[in-house]
Amino acid sequence: MSDLKTEFLCTVAANVDWRQVIDIGVTPHGIRQVVYIKGGKFEGPQIKGVVLPGGGDWFVRRADQMVELDVRCVLRTDDNHLIYCCLKGINEMPAEVAIKAITGQPIDSSQYYFRVTTVIETGSKKYGWLNRIVAVGVGNLTLAGVEYKIYTLL
Repeated sequence: MSDLKTEFLCTVAANVDWRQVIDIGVTPHGIRQVVYIKGGKFEGPQIKGVVLPGGGDWFVRRADQMVELDVRCVLRTDDNHLIYCCLKGINEMPAEVAIKAITGQPIDSSQYYFRVTTVIETGSKKYGWLNRIVAVGVGNLTLAGVEYKIYTLL
């Protein structure tokens, strides 16, 4: 059995308004909140374009303070092909670190854990190869929203 190897696919930068998080409240799974994606961009060696407005993250803060991510968005390539992107993952970030990140203060990545698995779907023949990959990513909170560095598992 071979070891896992990765290849950089793209960076996805999603713009969100951290002041307008919708707090659904305490549910059987934890504290459910929603933040909408206002837009953004993505770029990699073989693909680039914009993140369309209207997606979001339907995340839940569990009793152990871990955050389960459920991000869904639509990407439009610079040559006008549409791609559905779903990111599910885990974010372990103390509240004080998150506040620093979204207020633009530098934080060291060793202060948090933010990883996602990525499912990508498209009807595009040109980008159909995306339907046949397994991808993972590393997330980072930014002043404008969230940035994910996505890697294809080889």
